[in-house]
Amino acid sequence: MNETQIFDILSKLLLGGRLPPGTKLVEQKIARVFGVSRERIRKVLHRLGHERLLELIPNRGAFVVEPTLDEARKIYDARRVVEAGIVVKLTDSLSDRDIAALEAHVAEEARAVEAGDRPASIRLSGAFHLRLAEMTGSDLIGRQMQELVSRTAMLVAFYEHGSLSGCACSEHASIVSALKGRETMGAVRAMTSHLSLIETRLRPASQSEDGRDLEELLRVEIARLLVEETGVETAKSRFSAEEV
Repeated sequence: MNETQIFDILSKLLLGGRLPPGTKLVEQKIARVFGVSRERIRKVLHRLGHERLLELIPNRGAFVVEPTLDEARKIYDARRVVEAGIVVKLTDSLSDRDIAALEAHVAEEARAVEAGDRPASIRLSGAFHLRLAEMTGSDLIGRQMQELVSRTAMLVAFYEHGSLSGCACSEHASIVSALKGRETMGAVRAMTSHLSLIETRLRPASQSEDGRDLEELLRVEIARLLVEETGVETAKSRFSAEEV
């Protein structure tokens, strides 16, 4: 199994809110489940840490981040300032091709919501904002947005109820509509309203416990991947029928 597949499985568990905050991800155990070296797992964990899905603590290891609602307020304050400026810049500069790309992205988000794929929905939602930043043509703005979006992914994963994912998708559509109509103030209102609504949808929630530890969750996800790629029988040869 390659590093991209390992990254995708771990990020799916993290963005799905299936690992309680503070959970330690032990390299040796994860390497054993995937059948790869600890060095390969270490690279994946560092990538997850770079995207702020994990907290990497020197001499202690990698842990699921523990985001707070107080942190959320500070981050969304910053995002409202930065992203209002982004849409102001874009209303007069986006090409028809750019608008079509944004509309296609929103359609992809809608499909993820309809399929109930929450991890994909969260990733696509963040990617929408990063795409807007990229369209400004400024590397500095892009780096700022990467930092801010990375900080909010786990906040949404832990604190926004899964049934509300479709709200963000429709709000993105409103932003694109305003940009398409070259409505500068309409785009600013749509963006700032969207970010404020996300913030209001964040609520403390008790973490669900399904009785399975990290290793068991990983085996289930690996089995599912094998089913998709090679079929049920191949998956059963490595994992139990219950996991498949």
